[in-house]
Amino acid sequence: MKNFIIFGASKGLGEAFVKGLPEAGDNVWIVSRSCPNRMELNDGVHRYWIEADLALAEASDKIASRLRDVVIDVFIYNVGIWESKGFMDDYDFEKDDPNEIVKIINVNVTSAITCVQKLLPNLKKSNNAKIFFIGSTSGLENNDSTQISFVASKFGLRGISNSLREHVKKYGIGVTCINPGEIATQIPYEDGIEKVLSAYNGTQIPLQDIVSLVKCVMNLSRASCVKEINIPAMLGTSV
Repeated sequence: MKNFIIFGASKGLGEAFVKGLPEAGDNVWIVSRSCPNRMELNDGVHRYWIEADLALAEASDKIASRLRDVVIDVFIYNVGIWESKGFMDDYDFEKDDPNEIVKIINVNVTSAITCVQKLLPNLKKSNNAKIFFIGSTSGLENNDSTQISFVASKFGLRGISNSLREHVKKYGIGVTCINPGEIATQIPYEDGIEKVLSAYNGTQIPLQDIVSLVKCVMNLSRASCVKEINIPAMLGTSV
């Protein structure tokens, strides 16, 4: 039996993690601002929702208080907000709202640090704990993105992973940063890989591929350390 906590799990990749990672008997705590559409899937997995706005400083304390002494085996920080016009043709960094910049950094970076800090006591109780940060190919060197705040936050997530790994290795806790390219989040996980391949022909990554990566790493022994995985779409425009 494993205990998971998955951040940003009400839709998209986070929802795919909730559906595809746990097995019957496992417990999953889902952290999001809005309640997931389907909490009960009749698969023997116990799912619990923690309502939290990660832009707020008190979110980490709220989450930790809900879990108290629960053992956490798998921690997944799958959170990433970006500039409101970031992926539009008319995007212009010089027009970014300073308040939006602060929110991007708070949610993508600051909250990642404070949440893992508050939950390390729970992770230390596990015999083989794994921490995952979901980054982006936009956080890699030589990317062509002009979204400065989003890119900075994803570069920062890699730095968090590196330093945290050094801090927790004495406890046998693994820390992995996964940097995917564009993911086909618009096609539900249960619709399967073939639908994605047919629709996008290698330009977007199926949710199942990222779920499979996490599942592989989380099942490795505590003797193995997978630091970072970069996974652009085969025919995508990402790095």
